[in-house]
Amino acid sequence: MVALFVFCFMGKPIFFTQIRPGIHGKPFKIYKFKTMKDASSDGLVHQSDAERMTRFGRVLRSTSLDEIPQLWNVIRGDMSLVGPRPLLMDYLPLYNDRQMTRHNVKPGITGWAQVNGRNNLSWQEKFEFDIWYVKNQSFCLDLKILWLTVKKVLKRQDVNSKGHATSVRFEGNDK
Repeated sequence: MVALFVFCFMGKPIFFTQIRPGIHGKPFKIYKFKTMKDASSDGLVHQSDAERMTRFGRVLRSTSLDEIPQLWNVIRGDMSLVGPRPLLMDYLPLYNDRQMTRHNVKPGITGWAQVNGRNNLSWQEKFEFDIWYVKNQSFCLDLKILWLTVKKVLKRQDVNSKGHATSVRFEGNDK
């Protein structure tokens, strides 16, 4: 149903795909439903995420329905249901050694950082939650995270960073 609505409201392609780092930083292609208008015909993005985000895209994001295609990533073995969210490949060289430990497990559709503030956390807070998860992961913790995720999604909490359509870009650590 969601795919049909994406097609009707936004046209083709219905999926947003991007290469992201997986376990041990190994690249994989992530799948999500498209929530933004495409970049201009010259391939450059001339608008901010906020300007490219559609009204329908905001609904998909606020309900987390845009994440459904990542179940394919789970089936393929690139992702897990629970783990640190896969960030951008561009960020890999910006991590310190401690932050790189987030790649010692498969990335997840949801994670400890998502249920503890999602996009309203600072980058340092997100990394600390991810590192804590890597060190403390267990089946019971995963069940707790899945339960807390359902509650967060139903309340539509912490979807966007304050003042941003998505998340603030990670620019590296303070020297």
